[in-house]
Amino acid sequence: MASPFLGEMLGTMTLIVLGDGVVAGALLKRSKGEAMGWIGITAGWAFAVLAGVFVANATGSPDAHINPAVTIGGAISTGDYAKIAVYLPAQFLGAFLGAVIVWLHYLPHWAETPEQDLKLAVFCTGPAIRSAPANMISEIVGTFFLVFTIAALVTATSGSAGAFPRGVAPYLVAMLVWGIGLSLGGTTGYAINPARDLGPRIAHAVLPIAGKGSSDWGYALIPVAGPVVGAVLAGLFVRMLSL
Repeated sequence: MASPFLGEMLGTMTLIVLGDGVVAGALLKRSKGEAMGWIGITAGWAFAVLAGVFVANATGSPDAHINPAVTIGGAISTGDYAKIAVYLPAQFLGAFLGAVIVWLHYLPHWAETPEQDLKLAVFCTGPAIRSAPANMISEIVGTFFLVFTIAALVTATSGSAGAFPRGVAPYLVAMLVWGIGLSLGGTTGYAINPARDLGPRIAHAVLPIAGKGSSDWGYALIPVAGPVVGAVLAGLFVRMLSL
């Protein structure tokens, strides 16, 4: 059954179960992880990336992108766009399924949490200060450094003389995501992944979540478009540098 589609779907699903799961644990009332704070959330997302990469690898995707921005950036840097049609649908589907699992896992806690904005924050990102131009720039910058640095990591683990062992690459990517969250994530919640935001936002819109409010579709374009723009710019930059 293993295939690139299945790998990207299950890898992204795992990413969201553990990533949105840590946010739920930090924000929902009567969770034992309530109020763990930003350090705990960013660490949880880093571990979620690590787990997602391993799952994707094991179930058929050697690339383990689990992020449309990484797929798009890689396509532009190499000139090979064939993977987009397979990877992107799998990533968005996996993100939606992961969000559904998080909803089920925390089922009693939604009714215990009166704040609608906290429930939404479990599923998708939102800005600390709402300013469309500034929020877009934040997502572009965060995603640019994600995609560009992943390209550098791939080069550094390519097996050439003096390179890091290949097996350390997933750990390095997880550390990179942790660093981006700590350094750049405070403005918008660092979506840096269109599937990570849109898939769970759709889940929030359609699931019978107790006491939920708006899915904030007025903001939804930014965590999708910003990462795409950042990925395109990073792909072009990597291609120019011939990494």
